[in-house]
Amino acid sequence: MRRGYITVFLSLSLALILSLVFTVIEGARISAIRMKFECVADIGMNSVLAEYHRELLEQYDLLFVDTAYGSARPDIGNTEAHLRNYMQKNFRPEEKGGWNVRDFLSMDMQSVEIDTYSIASDDGGAVLKRQVTDYMADYPLGAVLEKIPLNVNMLQMHGLESRDVDGERQRYEAQIEEIGLPEIEVEEGKFEEVPLDNPADAANATRGSGVLNLVLDNPSQVSAVKINTEDYISHRSRRQGTGLCREAAEVSGEPNELVFEAYLFEKCGYHGQELDKSLLKYQIEYILAGQDTDWENLEQVAKKLLRWREAANIIYIFSDAAKVAEAEAMAMALAAVTLLPALAIPVKYTILFAWAYVESLQDVKTLLSGGRVPLMKTAADWKTGLNCIQNIRGSLAKDNGGNGLDYKEYLQIMLFLQDKTIRTYRAMDIMEMDIRRTPGNARFCLDGCFDTYGARMSVTSGFGYSYEMTRNYGFY
Repeated sequence: MRRGYITVFLSLSLALILSLVFTVIEGARISAIRMKFECVADIGMNSVLAEYHRELLEQYDLLFVDTAYGSARPDIGNTEAHLRNYMQKNFRPEEKGGWNVRDFLSMDMQSVEIDTYSIASDDGGAVLKRQVTDYMADYPLGAVLEKIPLNVNMLQMHGLESRDVDGERQRYEAQIEEIGLPEIEVEEGKFEEVPLDNPADAANATRGSGVLNLVLDNPSQVSAVKINTEDYISHRSRRQGTGLCREAAEVSGEPNELVFEAYLFEKCGYHGQELDKSLLKYQIEYILAGQDTDWENLEQVAKKLLRWREAANIIYIFSDAAKVAEAEAMAMALAAVTLLPALAIPVKYTILFAWAYVESLQDVKTLLSGGRVPLMKTAADWKTGLNCIQNIRGSLAKDNGGNGLDYKEYLQIMLFLQDKTIRTYRAMDIMEMDIRRTPGNARFCLDGCFDTYGARMSVTSGFGYSYEMTRNYGFY
């Protein structure tokens, strides 16, 4: 008779061993599910970022994902669908292996929700400017960061931005009106004023003609492009994300407005440096003026240049004893003809203002021709004579030389003084205009583009497990 205690012991042992084996296998399954969830989430979220907008990168070196994906309706829900699709394909490959065995993990996507995302236009455009800061990190900015503030300080120190030259001129003209002119009888009972023949009147008569019409040799060559400003981000209601990503901001640091300005001059055209790719040819001028035509944008910038130059030239001409003496001699001669000595002083000043105005037109012409004009002049920098005020169009000469600041440097000062939020959104207008000119991007909107996002994802397993995960990814 054989004893069976070994068989019973082995059976009991095998039960314990199998329990341990199955426990280890199940533990391995749980760990594998978690690990695969991690890996698939990484693949899926990076795959979403891999769909960055190619034209935006090509033209402006910015990395953003367009939630419209070529359609006319940007929506973060589109990105959620893309992320879910990428992850589901990695959980459940379309083709099974040759053995057709059951998936050891049997995982499926349960839900995907993108709950944080930084839209390019969020926080006054800070999201976009953070990327600009990253892109410009290696740009040689030393000279730019020093020169522009120095020029701005000089302009403000002399009051060129704030001085009301028109108001001063009109006060002297009002004094002439108050004094009045004598009358002579030309016929019995008919009297006429003695003409003053003030040469300043000829100069002042051109003030309503438009600056470009006065300073350009061929105004018809100015770009005639017109846009509908309501189509662009600075004018329409903007979609909102959740704002600038804190982690991205910490990596990039605080955006520098001078760095952003340098970026705009690298990517945008302006008068004399137009870009073939652009819709508006005077893009920097649009950022400054915000008008719907190239002509009007250039005209507004030219007017501002003229105002600055008049203020500077008034300061100089009042300090130049020789020029003041010329104007005074002419004024006294005119006053003598009218037999009204009191007219001499106000007439003298109207002549000086007219002379400074003509010189300022010459300055604007020089700048638009590619020349240079110093912020504050000396006698050597003065170009016009007193006789020029009676024949403005015939006396202005094209000049692409000189010393001082060129047109670009004056634009840099204007941009520096501009409200930074307005500047940023108008720059984004320019980006939208240019991207929309490329195939498949006719309805492109920057407020439909994000660069960082966070997603909350959940998965289930056919073996009864479910897991959730939150991850943040982006271009930083």
